[in-house]
This record gives sequence, structure tokens and C-alpha cells, in this order.
Amino acid sequence: MEHTIFHIDVNSAFLSWSAVDRLEKGETIDLRTIPSVIGGDSAKRHGIVLAKSIPAKAYHISTGEPLVHALSKCRTLVVVPPDHSMYTKKSHALMDFLKNICPDIEQVSIDECYMDFTPIAASYTSPVAAATKIKDDIFKEFGFTVNIGISNRKVLAKMASDFKKPDLVHTLYVDEIEKKMWSLPVSSLYMCGKSSVEELRKLEILTIGDLAQADPAILELHLKSHGRLLWEYANGIDTSVVEPIRADVKGVGNSTTMPQDVTDLKEIGNILLLLSESVANRLRSANQMASMVSVEIKYSTFVKVSHQTTLAAPTSNANEIYRTAFSLFQQIWDESPVRLLGIRTSKLTDQTMPVQMSLFELKSQNDSAASHTPFDVQKSARLDKALDSIRQKYGSNAITRASTMDISKKPRNLK
Repeated sequence: MEHTIFHIDVNSAFLSWSAVDRLEKGETIDLRTIPSVIGGDSAKRHGIVLAKSIPAKAYHISTGEPLVHALSKCRTLVVVPPDHSMYTKKSHALMDFLKNICPDIEQVSIDECYMDFTPIAASYTSPVAAATKIKDDIFKEFGFTVNIGISNRKVLAKMASDFKKPDLVHTLYVDEIEKKMWSLPVSSLYMCGKSSVEELRKLEILTIGDLAQADPAILELHLKSHGRLLWEYANGIDTSVVEPIRADVKGVGNSTTMPQDVTDLKEIGNILLLLSESVANRLRSANQMASMVSVEIKYSTFVKVSHQTTLAAPTSNANEIYRTAFSLFQQIWDESPVRLLGIRTSKLTDQTMPVQMSLFELKSQNDSAASHTPFDVQKSARLDKALDSIRQKYGSNAITRASTMDISKKPRNLK
């Protein structure tokens, strides 16, 4: 089975994160809207440009150039020193957010990662729809933008994310490389640095297409093993896979912002049910069960409240998560208009681990009036498996609960 891979890259990360941080602290000017750079001390005029805004790019300011040169190109250039501690916090928050969507995340730098989209594909109508939603949700949650590249090869997903920026989704599947990639200069190819570009120029190889159609033996003669690697990348050859670190997965959750504030308890219940199904599906895709459920409410006043509880036994069942979440919601809701709802599960265990029965379940074996029996749990698990199979084959909307069909407008960022 071929996997679908996303490459998620923060647009001008250091500058974006500094801009968001300053706005959160009360600044009124967004660094991203003016000629600005992240770099050294402007008063002492030393250091290099680490990141630049789009308006700064119009002055032909480039990343890596000496700050003194950048200042000579634009007298009004705003220079902000880097804050690596803050960048690390922003990076961790983003990766935690993405791992709640899909645990198969391989972080490759402070501002970029790969995601194996395949395990959660059944929850979305298409990879492009999923990537668009993810990038939009990142902006709503954090205030900065990302590009997402989609492919069936890691290197091509990386290349796709580097296409036109910012805040865009691009595909670059193997059957698209000739049309979308071969006309680009070789300098655009991942891992093709300045020295390689110069060596290829001597061989009259100027575009990625030229490289793809060159004799790999000749490339190896001039560039050794790196020449073979570049030839493979130019032809979309890449057998590497997304390598997530499972130990980092601490929870699975989902949240949604409503198109308009909600006060109707039935509508809130339906939204919590949809969120529960999404979270349960992600847990099962990751082969995990949760022992703790928490609910978050953001009111129309932007005040946030949350509440959590530990379950009697770990679960990945949507009904169990919903019942717990709805109970938690009722305990903390003050009947004010609700802007955002979220459900998060934590204390995860592998689905293959044996589950200890609760006292209530043990009692139910001899209590015919009990509403929950071990047989019910097993039957529910089989039903979940069957529903997952149907949705994976026919799409996430193949089966819909009747209780949620009266929602006139689905929340805009709930899949």
C-alpha cells in the first residue's frame, strides 16, 4: 500500500513567530506586513539575516546575507533580534497540535515535519481537503501560516511545500514531476547546493529535467554518490518513510470553532458527538486507547474553561468518549454563548495491552439489568472496526449518525 505524505513547513518561521509573539504582547504593527528581518544587532550593524518578511524581499534582501548589506538596501528596515527560547516553545506547541491530528509525525527541524497522512485518510474527503483544513486550523490556533506539500514520496512532498508561498497547499505526486518539477532550475532541487549546481552547470545540466534525463554514471563520476542521489530525487525516487517517535504521543484531541456562538444544549451535544467520533477514530488509527478525557470551552468573551476526568477503563469508543465529554461539559458550562468546543484524551495505552475490568463490569456479568456488559464492549469494538473499514473504503461521510443530521451548518474547522 502506497502512503500519502505531507510536508508541513512554517512560512518564514523565525519572523512569523516573532511577529505573533509581539502582537500577543500588545504590539500594533505586524512585522510580516512591513520590511523587517530577524537578525543581529542593528545598532552595531553586525550579524546576518535569519528570516525576512515578504515586503523585505521586495528590496532584494535575502536570508543569510550580512545585516549591514540588508540595511543599505532599505533604510526603514526593522531588525528584530532572534529569540530562540520562544521559537522552541512555538515549535513544541505546533508539533503537539499536529500529533493530536495524526501521531505519525517526523520532525526534521524546528519549523518543519513530515506527516504520514495514510492512517487518518478515511476521516477526510481528500488529501488536499485535509491539508487545507490543517493549515487553516494552524493559523486559527497560532496566528502564523504554513505551506503543506503532498506526495507519495517524502522528497517530493518537501519539494511541493517549497512551491509558491505563503499559506498554500501543493501536490507533487510521481506522475506530476515532469509537468511541475522538471522545468525548474537544478538549484530548486532538494539537496542540490551551490557547489553541485556549479558542477552540473559545467555538464550543461541546468534544469531538474536535464538532471533527470542525464546518465547517472556520469553524474557519479563528477559528484560521486551525491550525483546518484540528485538523479534519483530528480526522478522522484525515494524509498524513505516517515519515522515518528511514538513515545512523544501523549494525547489525541480535536476542537472546533463554531460559525456563530451556540447556546442550544442539543446542538452542543451534537457537536461534542462529532468531536468524539473524530477523536475515537484517531485513537484507533494510532492503535491507542485513552484513560482520561478532558473538555475545553471557549466562550464568546474568549474566556476558557476546562475539566477532565479519569475513565474506569481505557477506551477508543466514540460513545464512551461522548458520554464522558458531555457530562464534563454540563458540569462546567455556565450557559454563556459558546465559541469553541474541544475534546482531548490522554493517558494513552496500546490497544494490544490487556484491559482490567472495572468492578461495575464484573458485577454486570451477574446482573441482567446492567446496561454495560463485557459482551456489549466487545460488540461495540467490532462495530467500530466495521465502521472504520467502511469509511476507509467509501469515505468519511459514508455513514452518518441520524442524531447529527439536523445540524444546519457544520462547524467550519471540524472534519
